Amino acid sequence: MITTLCRTYCAAVESLVAFIGRSTSLLMPLLALVVAFEVFSRYLLNEPTVWAYDLSLFFFGYLAALGGAYAQQRKAHINVDILYMSVSGNTRRIFNLLSAGLAIFFMLVVVVVCIDKFNEAIQFNYRRMSEWAPSMHHFWMMLVVSAALLILQLSSDMIKDLYHLVAGEDLLPQLQGAGDGH
Repeated sequence: MITTLCRTYCAAVESLVAFIGRSTSLLMPLLALVVAFEVFSRYLLNEPTVWAYDLSLFFFGYLAALGGAYAQQRKAHINVDILYMSVSGNTRRIFNLLSAGLAIFFMLVVVVVCIDKFNEAIQFNYRRMSEWAPSMHHFWMMLVVSAALLILQLSSDMIKDLYHLVAGEDLLPQLQGAGDGH
């Protein structure tokens, strides 16, 4: 029964993170369009926009933050390979458990701080200090969501690593293309 619960949880997290990661990637062409329009407007029409810089910062921030859990899922984060690759699979799993525990602690701090910042942004109507001056509350909430997604992915990874250490087999079948950039 516990194995079924763990499988269900991990599969749900994997699906959610993959969906959000792929959906977030759709911001990349929008970011490119905003930057291209700003270049066109600024250098060909000699009329720069007041919004393109802020919007491109938001899009890039959303891409980077919301893509973090997907990168974790796909094993795309940086490792100290010289050490990591020279130890056994079980030792790697122990390294993963330790680093995931630290990362979850850090992400919990991020969630708490960003919830406070979100509430401040709503209460005091924080705006970006620019000519366009867009509201900032959405950005703080996105950071809360992205940190929570990373916590979910890390907890799923921890469950899978613990299961493998105890049972000697994978909890879930390997993701197709995991870790190879596909």
